[in-house]
Amino acid sequence: MNEPLIVQEVPASYQVMMDSQRIRQRYKQTEVGVIPEDWDVCNLGGHVQKVGSGITPTGGERVYKNEGRPFLRSQNVGWGHLLLDDIAFIDNVTHDLFQSTEIQIDDVFLNITGASIGRSAIANGRVAGGNVNQHVCIIRTNPAQIYPRYLNYFLLSEQGQQQIDSFQAGGNRQGLNFGQIRSFRFALPSIHEQHAIATALSDVDALLAAQDQLIAKKRDIKQAAMQQLLTGKTRLPGFSGEWEVKRLGDVVTFYKGKGLPKGALSLFGTEPCIHYGELFTRYTETISEIISRTDTSGGTFRSVANDVLMPTSDVTPTGLAKASCIRADGVILGGDILVIRSDTKLIYGSFLSYLIRYEEEQILQLVTGSTVFHLYGSDMKKFTFSMPSLPEQTAIATTLSDMDTEITALEQQRDKTRALKQGMMQQLLTGKIRLIE
Repeated sequence: MNEPLIVQEVPASYQVMMDSQRIRQRYKQTEVGVIPEDWDVCNLGGHVQKVGSGITPTGGERVYKNEGRPFLRSQNVGWGHLLLDDIAFIDNVTHDLFQSTEIQIDDVFLNITGASIGRSAIANGRVAGGNVNQHVCIIRTNPAQIYPRYLNYFLLSEQGQQQIDSFQAGGNRQGLNFGQIRSFRFALPSIHEQHAIATALSDVDALLAAQDQLIAKKRDIKQAAMQQLLTGKTRLPGFSGEWEVKRLGDVVTFYKGKGLPKGALSLFGTEPCIHYGELFTRYTETISEIISRTDTSGGTFRSVANDVLMPTSDVTPTGLAKASCIRADGVILGGDILVIRSDTKLIYGSFLSYLIRYEEEQILQLVTGSTVFHLYGSDMKKFTFSMPSLPEQTAIATTLSDMDTEITALEQQRDKTRALKQGMMQQLLTGKIRLIE
């Protein structure tokens, strides 16, 4: 007797797997992934007029001029935009020797050697008629087939950078040759859709540029406020008393952190701690939240709220002009951290940290060393400054902190826009989202 057939529900995990493998209607599987069926996969070399670079003039920088023909180097090519603050120039005589590398508007630049390999940008009117050196490749497309700005976005995309990486031995970005560049393969929609995709991404770039400009403006305003408020040139409302000139060693006590090698940091450690390297990269003038943890507890040095922390060694002297006021008690402070401890009735720590960062030139005069630079309590005790009353110190630091909070919020908004752009590139350059049906 036959057993009855039992039909069971397909497991959800299996259904998800099948859905992920199913190709959407009107799409096709290709070597570059699933793309719309009306898109092609192209070799870059079949759709360009030129792939080539220039050379550095005989004499190198000695032949550069203050004006003339723009001479583009790898440092002038950023991630999607040109960096022309330090553009070099050559005269017409030198330019005539390199006419084959003369820049035209809408040429695509691609850095092909060194640490900046993979950066790309589009030629504009400021550099048209100039030349490039051997580290920058000019890609001149057939504009009826490839819209230059579409190609630029492909080069900057995850897919483009992966192809660039694939040509680098051992994952070490050394250099690209012209044959490798011509062999780039990517999904290519109609020229009309290329324009639509590039326009959408350009709109996001314009928003990013506006956000960067606003952030730069706010930073300039903060710098001007520091110059006025920390020197007493401008007084906040309600304050008028005289400031006193002080020598730091007369009003604080210096200590030094202990131990805490980087290997002692633990993601799930029980003790909050600060490694000296974090003073360079993770903390600003005020430390309100402790990032790192450790399980080390014995033989340590711990913070007192209002302490000001500075690194005591760095490979550059300017790196030592960093100061951060910690707001928490009992945080383990690692070696190579100078701890400046003051009477909370006399000095507001955040005011002092803002002041130290502002007085970078004075800090540089106190630094010792040649290969590795050092700054100790015996050096910082010579630091001199004008000290207002404690309430005015607090008001100044609060004003500057509010500016920092605004700048941080703008930076977070800008970072979200960058993430949005990356997502758009992934969706638009693969046809997962269509702007044109």
